[in-house]
Amino acid sequence: MDTALMDKLDDVVAVYDETLAKLADPAVLSDQDRYRETARRHAELKPITEAYQAYRAAGTELAEAREMRQSENDADMTSYLDELIGEKTTEVVDLEQSLRLMLVPKDPNDQKDVIVEIRSAVGGDEAALWAGDLYQMYARYADRHGWVVESINVSFSEAGGLKEATFAVKGDGAYSRFKYEAGPHRVQRVPKTESQGRIHTSVATVAVLPEAEAVEVDIHENDLEIEVFRSSGPGGQSVNTTDSAVRITHKPTGLVVSCQDEKSQLQNKTKAMRVLRARLLQAQISEQAGERASERRSQVGTGERSEKIRTYNFKENRITDHRIGETVHNLPDVLAGDLDHLHNALMADDQARKLAEGVEAAAE
Repeated sequence: MDTALMDKLDDVVAVYDETLAKLADPAVLSDQDRYRETARRHAELKPITEAYQAYRAAGTELAEAREMRQSENDADMTSYLDELIGEKTTEVVDLEQSLRLMLVPKDPNDQKDVIVEIRSAVGGDEAALWAGDLYQMYARYADRHGWVVESINVSFSEAGGLKEATFAVKGDGAYSRFKYEAGPHRVQRVPKTESQGRIHTSVATVAVLPEAEAVEVDIHENDLEIEVFRSSGPGGQSVNTTDSAVRITHKPTGLVVSCQDEKSQLQNKTKAMRVLRARLLQAQISEQAGERASERRSQVGTGERSEKIRTYNFKENRITDHRIGETVHNLPDVLAGDLDHLHNALMADDQARKLAEGVEAAAE
């Protein structure tokens, strides 16, 4: 292990020891907020401290075994020491890798539920059909993980696809996985309407937002413009005889959210407010990270064919994730919701990139 990483881990242990002392301090015990924060920090640093202690102990045992091996002549003993050296070497390597991963900053939104927005982009009716395929893929993926999908707003195209769909996915860790789906998804296939058998390229865009709690986003009623209208189906025909659909405009930001899935105006307003909170939270996260451009806009892009995070080629049974150059040839399985292989590769790349950039010490 390099000296810089050892120094970071020594700092972590020092802070951990400080939390132990504070938890026994009467002044901290009498202050609930301070005690709660100290206990949280203590629990956060404990796994790293214990792993570092195990790493150092294994390193000491490895060094001792190597030293004994140099002067040992007994065959049985040298065989035992060789085996011990092998075990301890593996243990040291594994613990070092674990410690490096522990020091990678965690995304505070990873355990949140998510709101997903899918929109057909370039490609006309075929893009809308592709958007519908993505919706089904995500529903199946959520089902594999035991997550619940809740429709918020769906707008169908005349050809039977989706113009756009907004839905929530509820379940522990949903955002930690779904966040890798944000961006333009390009499909290359022969559309059902193509009589010449030519391959077309179409695009649907996906935005993924961590769902916000009401306390996380401050929304003033005076900042909202709320309109009601009748729900409509494919082709614009009315599917409801009452003004139950709701459109909310957040005047300070210009964000507009619509919902028409429910028969109740109140239910549609509640769902629309959830989407609005999620979009505003995402904007806050981007601003805090120093990214003034809208995160949602950067996820969606312009929807041009040349923009993509992933390409699905039906003729070659191929899926390529362009962010990591990963290609798999199991398109039917992926469309059936088997996204874990791609997500695992993206997560590993994300961790490796953060480590290569030099993560901040957990004690900072």
